Amino acid sequence: MALDNTLLKKISKDLGISLIIYLLPILALALVAYFHFTGETPWLNAPKTQSANAPHFLKFIEPSFQNLSKWGFYVITILLGIVEFAFGLYDNKWTKSKRKIDIVCLVAPKLLLPPVTGWFTLTVLPYLLPHSANIFTWVPFWGGFFLIAIADDLTQYWYHRLHHQLPLLWRFHRTHHSAPYMGMAMASRQNFIYTVFFSQIYLTATLVYLGLGYSALFVVVLKSLITLAAHSSIAWDKPFYKYKALQPFAWVLERLISTPATHHAHHADTTDDGIGHYKGNFGNMFFIWDVIFKTGIITRQFPAGYGLKHYKQEEWYAQFLWPIFKSKKEGSELAKDGPVVGDEVEEYEEELRLA
Repeated sequence: MALDNTLLKKISKDLGISLIIYLLPILALALVAYFHFTGETPWLNAPKTQSANAPHFLKFIEPSFQNLSKWGFYVITILLGIVEFAFGLYDNKWTKSKRKIDIVCLVAPKLLLPPVTGWFTLTVLPYLLPHSANIFTWVPFWGGFFLIAIADDLTQYWYHRLHHQLPLLWRFHRTHHSAPYMGMAMASRQNFIYTVFFSQIYLTATLVYLGLGYSALFVVVLKSLITLAAHSSIAWDKPFYKYKALQPFAWVLERLISTPATHHAHHADTTDDGIGHYKGNFGNMFFIWDVIFKTGIITRQFPAGYGLKHYKQEEWYAQFLWPIFKSKKEGSELAKDGPVVGDEVEEYEEELRLA
C-alpha cells in the first residue's frame, strides 16, 4: 500500500477524468442558476417542491421509500441477518468482540450523526449559500436523480479508493475490513471518524438544500439497498452467472452496480488467488467507476477468506473511534506507535524469513 510515483500518476489522471464527469452536470446547473438570479429565466415560477415535477407513479411508492429512509433499513438488516444465521453463513465467526463492534457501528451513527448533519444543513449551508435554498426545485425528477446519483457515488468512490491507496488514510477505514466474514452488518461497520467526514454525505445534503430533496430520497434508498445486498453473505447474483439465458443481463449488471461477487472480492484477505481484489473494486453503488478507471476485476467467483490477515482482534472502542482511542494490542495498526499499514509489515517479515 505504499504510495509510489506510478500510483500517484494513476490517481492524478483518474481525478482529472472525474473532474470532467463532475463538471458536466454542475455547469448545466450553474448556467441555470445564473439565469435564475438575474431574472432572465422561465423558471422564476418554479414549484415550491421538486415532487411537483416527479412522475405520478412515484407517489405510490414514496411512502415506502420514506419509511425505508427512516427505520426500514434496520428492519431489513435484522431480517437479513436472521436469514444469514439460519443458513449458517457466518460459520460461527461472529464472536462476542465482533458482535460489539458490529452493533455499535450499526446503532451509534443513527444517534450521533443527526446532530452533525443537522448543524451542517441548518447553519453552515445558509451561511455559505445564502438565498439559495430550493433554487433547483424546477429540475425534473430524473435530472435530479442522475445528478445526485453520479455526484454522490463518484465522490464516495474516491473517498473509498484514497483510503485504500494512501497509507495515511488507511487506518480510518480498516474497521470495515477487519471482519473475517461478509454479512448484513458489514455495510455499516465503519470507524465513526471515517463516517463523520464521509464527504458525499455533505454533498448530498447540499443538493437537498438547493431543492433536490425528492430525488435525493430515492437515490439514498436505492443506494442503501444495493450496498446492503452487495455486502450480504447471500450470493443472490449466482443464478445470473449459472443460467445461459441470464448471462447477458449479468454482464450488464455486474458492470453497472456492485454485486456480491465483485464486492466480496474487495473484502478478500488475499489477492494471490486471482479472485480477491482488496486493492480495487472500490465502487459502492455503481461498479461502473471501477470499469472506467480500470480499478476493478470481475471473476464471478467468491474468495475463500475475508478480512485482514494481520488482524489483532482490536477492542471495539479502538476500531470505532481511532485515533481518539487507541488499541492496547501490540503490533496493531490502531495501537500507539503501531505500523501504518499492517500487511507491509507482514510482507517485510516474510521476505526476511525467506532470505
